[in-house]
Amino acid sequence: MNEFKLTAGVDEAGRGPLAGPVAAAAVILHEEHSIEGIRDSKKLTEKRREALYEEIHKEAVSIGVGIIHEDEIDRTNILAATHKAMRIAIGQLYPQPELALIDGYALPDQIVPNRGIIGGDDEVPSISAASIVAKVTRDRIMRNYALAYPEYGFDRNKGYGTREHINALQNHMACPIHRKSFNPVQNYLPTLTHLKDHRLVGKWGEKLAARYFVHNSYHIKEMNYSAPLYGEIDLIIRNGNEIIFVEVKTATQTKLGQPEDQIDDSKMEKLENAFEIYAAAQEEEWDYRFDIVSIILGKKGPMIKHFEDCLS
Repeated sequence: MNEFKLTAGVDEAGRGPLAGPVAAAAVILHEEHSIEGIRDSKKLTEKRREALYEEIHKEAVSIGVGIIHEDEIDRTNILAATHKAMRIAIGQLYPQPELALIDGYALPDQIVPNRGIIGGDDEVPSISAASIVAKVTRDRIMRNYALAYPEYGFDRNKGYGTREHINALQNHMACPIHRKSFNPVQNYLPTLTHLKDHRLVGKWGEKLAARYFVHNSYHIKEMNYSAPLYGEIDLIIRNGNEIIFVEVKTATQTKLGQPEDQIDDSKMEKLENAFEIYAAAQEEEWDYRFDIVSIILGKKGPMIKHFEDCLS
């Protein structure tokens, strides 16, 4: 049996948006793969990309994905972040390829030999597959973010600078997943004074908590779930087969104690009743737990503490 040369295709999604991560994928396909219709992800409908994404995962020899979030993009730059995402994606491949074909330009300082191919996402099947995997991965993250930041239309624009998105920036200012180093975002960054004056400190904390969970691969199910008589659950998230109810407490200083100290027995009892109402309405069986996220806002950025399973 002849062995074929293991070649990976590599591509990215999300270099241009004003919000969210950049994602890269690396894909090794069998030379005689049976996937039909693979091409540049930008030339496919969302429905077709999703279908091909599933086929690629079934047939590929190996797939790697790298995700670099907006905070690191701001600390470095988008090019460095894109290169890092690609290196992560290639590093996840097993077996490791003998050659990586990069859409666009070659990847510097990479252990695996590689070369760039301009327009490769529409010419080389493995690069096209990587383009689809990267795009679908990132789009799913942005649709999830849309639950936390509905005013920006991230489920529709995926963070790109559409008219809808720019109008939302002007009306609501930037949110935690906006790229602060990008124009025009840097003109719409809310200050701590702005959050205090507009009584947005608590809501900002909830949005920071949502970003924290997405960064750590949790899936947002609902924000601000209302249970009549018992109040509101700030965040409901999923991790595997577990549903997690999250209470978020935010403060701008600690003179009166830590934010998590604000939760007393009466509040806990109301939250437990709200949990039961939510759980009773679910058709599937889930494991449940209750977490607390404590956030302190300051000039050096937010300090986040995550307390797990607080009812055990």
